[in-house]
Amino acid sequence: MLEKTLKEIKPADKDFEAKARARLDTLTHPPGSLGKLEDMAARLAAIQRSAMPEFTGKKVIFTFSGDHGVTEEHVSVYPKEVTRQMVLNFIRGGAGINVLARHAGAEVIVVDMGVDTEFKELPGLINKKVLRGTKNMRKGPAMSREEAVRCLEAGIELAYEFSRKGYGLMGTGDMGIGNTTPSSAIACVLAGMPASKVTGKGTGISEKSLAAKCRVIEDAIALNRPDPKDPVDVLAKVGGAEIGGIAGLCIGAAANRVPVIVDGFISTAGALIAYALEPLTAQYMFSAHRSQEPGQKCMLEKMGLDPLLDLNMRLGEGTGAALAMHLIEAALKIYREMATFGEAGVIGEMNV
Repeated sequence: MLEKTLKEIKPADKDFEAKARARLDTLTHPPGSLGKLEDMAARLAAIQRSAMPEFTGKKVIFTFSGDHGVTEEHVSVYPKEVTRQMVLNFIRGGAGINVLARHAGAEVIVVDMGVDTEFKELPGLINKKVLRGTKNMRKGPAMSREEAVRCLEAGIELAYEFSRKGYGLMGTGDMGIGNTTPSSAIACVLAGMPASKVTGKGTGISEKSLAAKCRVIEDAIALNRPDPKDPVDVLAKVGGAEIGGIAGLCIGAAANRVPVIVDGFISTAGALIAYALEPLTAQYMFSAHRSQEPGQKCMLEKMGLDPLLDLNMRLGEGTGAALAMHLIEAALKIYREMATFGEAGVIGEMNV
């Protein structure tokens, strides 16, 4: 499935992007004065291959969840049991992502990729469990290659399923105690950066713990030797189940020509795995916000993405994606509803 889906990804249509920019220049405003809103509208035209792009009104944020064996190395201030507890909080509607998604008119779907517990069937929870938590990557590979591929394909399946259901805008989110550690490791390997430059405090560890966290990442990379030319190998050796699910969703969304909003640091690590497998996936991605985690910057630069918001956020869950949905919808409304100079009877640009 993975190989087949990668082959189905085609470039966004630059001709439609050019037509959209030409239309934007006829609207009643100085050309370019709406900045990134214009860029977003033009990109949506290219993604949908339409001179008049539109959304179905159905939006969804997937909060991919999984546990991490590397928490044994005390890389987080929270125990891994919090992953399970937060999954239940998401399902009850009490988390930050639930509040912001309701405000954006988006559904929240929690995806169990690798939580170290067995959930009963619950509304709003999709079971895509590949494993019950990754192994400690400081002692060996986090996953097998087969498990990594299954994680990717789980995300692809969701993209296809929800695209068929008419969802025209998707967002990524994450939940997994300890998951900034594998995300930093992915940044090290795929962006070619040292651990000290891409590793942050995550949920709020001390300076001493931050130094130890960097050593954990360095040790994991030295032991496992993930191949930067083989993104699946990187995901398997120093990644996480939820990161693989996010990567798969980005791949599947691109194959279905559906825009996907990439949340913060962990989601960007997943997006980078997708990009490394097929660079065209970046043409279908919007970066929601600039995370406080330092490793996100180099990953976004690698993909050529510019975050829409900078709110000093580092929560994850998909919260940034929910906020960015407002901007993307605003860009589309400007494009579709704003009058042209001719329609408004306004004199256009004068020669000065």
